[in-house]
Amino acid sequence: MTPPPPPFRFTRGKDDVAFDPAFGDDELIAARAALAQGRWADVRALLTRTGSDWDLRGHRLVVLGEGKSASVWAHEWQLAEPESPDAAALTAIAAVFRAAAGKQNADSAREACLRAARMSPGDPTPWLGLLILARRTGTDDEQVRAFDQVRGRHRGHHHGHHLMTQCLAERQKTDGDDPFHEVYEFAEWAAGEAGGGSPLTLLPMVALIERYRVLAAAGALPAAPNNLPYWTSSRARTSVRAAFDWWLDWEGGSHPRLSLDLNYLAFGKFHSGDTVAAAALFNRIGSQVTRIPWAYPDRDPKKAFRAARNYALGFGSS
Repeated sequence: MTPPPPPFRFTRGKDDVAFDPAFGDDELIAARAALAQGRWADVRALLTRTGSDWDLRGHRLVVLGEGKSASVWAHEWQLAEPESPDAAALTAIAAVFRAAAGKQNADSAREACLRAARMSPGDPTPWLGLLILARRTGTDDEQVRAFDQVRGRHRGHHHGHHLMTQCLAERQKTDGDDPFHEVYEFAEWAAGEAGGGSPLTLLPMVALIERYRVLAAAGALPAAPNNLPYWTSSRARTSVRAAFDWWLDWEGGSHPRLSLDLNYLAFGKFHSGDTVAAAALFNRIGSQVTRIPWAYPDRDPKKAFRAARNYALGFGSS
């Protein structure tokens, strides 16, 4: 068993929770700051170094593409280097987020993704953009087609599997906690296909938490997740235990979205009543807090995270 990490030192009363989707990737943070000032050459260098690590490439392009001025500077880059697949990919991802925010036509964002896909046929990232877009504006079939294209290029794509889990959880919003809901079947299949050493081992637990979000938002479960039988069902116990065992045994060191996995796991452990394990996870998370899933179903994520962390670490409620 992996020894517990050293305690995370924080000062109560200080705003020690800051949500940054870069998840502590210092190179990405620097490139994002450079892009905001129009220095797209720094992004080009970053993506060159990233190479074909598809999970890392997808993570970095999504974070860069979400920036307020990303679309403008990506367009400038594409004009300067029209044959660059990296410039095309950033332009596409930026267009996706603009379309999701209602600032751009979804069809033009879709075409940008397809153009980027043609320029780099082996890259799953343009298809990841199409999956993000399909979740916001598309049909069920469009979601499945985009996911299949992502998975066909990288079978263990972390972000792609999480997005598809969210898409499936959002189907059949008001029929209660159906134990045979398709999201559970998908998550168990994907986790089994990936193997025990993969971060996708967490998908059944992610499916449980995403399904809670949907049911709570629809009024089929209470809006406060605390002390619900939902978290102590046989499915919940099995999926949370498997996820925690993965964390204890995992020898992968790190991956680009590990912070998100650990926040899901802390959420699952805390609400299932295992505050000892949750405390170890909060120590490991430190300042790398993610909005998801602490915002579920419609809560202030800072308050929700602090309340859970303080209780697990023995400081009482925040």
